[in-house]
Amino acid sequence: MPTIVENFDAVSIKNSSVQFKQNDGSFANGTKFGCVGSVEGETTLREIIKRCEGVEVAKKSKPEKMDITVSGHIPVQVVRDLFGLKTDNLKPGIYSYSKDSKGKEFIYTADVIDEFEEVTKLIAFPKAVSSTGFKFAIENGADEVAQLEIAFSCYPDGQGHLYYEALVSELNDPTIAETWHTSFDYALVEAIPTP
Repeated sequence: MPTIVENFDAVSIKNSSVQFKQNDGSFANGTKFGCVGSVEGETTLREIIKRCEGVEVAKKSKPEKMDITVSGHIPVQVVRDLFGLKTDNLKPGIYSYSKDSKGKEFIYTADVIDEFEEVTKLIAFPKAVSSTGFKFAIENGADEVAQLEIAFSCYPDGQGHLYYEALVSELNDPTIAETWHTSFDYALVEAIPTP
């Protein structure tokens, strides 16, 4: 029987993963995103305003996309896929970032940990793409290795969802938590109607 969680305080983020879209339209199995230091997000809203005789009388806001910023130590291949670094017409071991570079679409997942209640929340952004160009910072003599900052935009998936979350203790099906970071898709979270 699942345990209902009433309070959740996000303390840390762990087990970040990315699943890159392949040329055939499928998604590769999840790859570790790296050691994440922070994640921050904000939703862009589209406002629909109703006016009567030139005066605003009502307004509705609808989510359009989410902008996420992740800072961390990210594996080399993940960075290359995010920003579209290529080896086309180059000697082995040489990669380039050029005006034709296009990052791959991906699914981003992670565990958000509440260490006070010992609860884990699974999060997923099902349709993401890097929204800034490749940037980095290096400082000689620094006391701490600089983290790479990645900004990406998350758009609605085929079902119109920008974001998914699940508290592990509330799940009936343990396979959801087991496969969340390796093969997340709508079929994993979709309710199957009972006949």
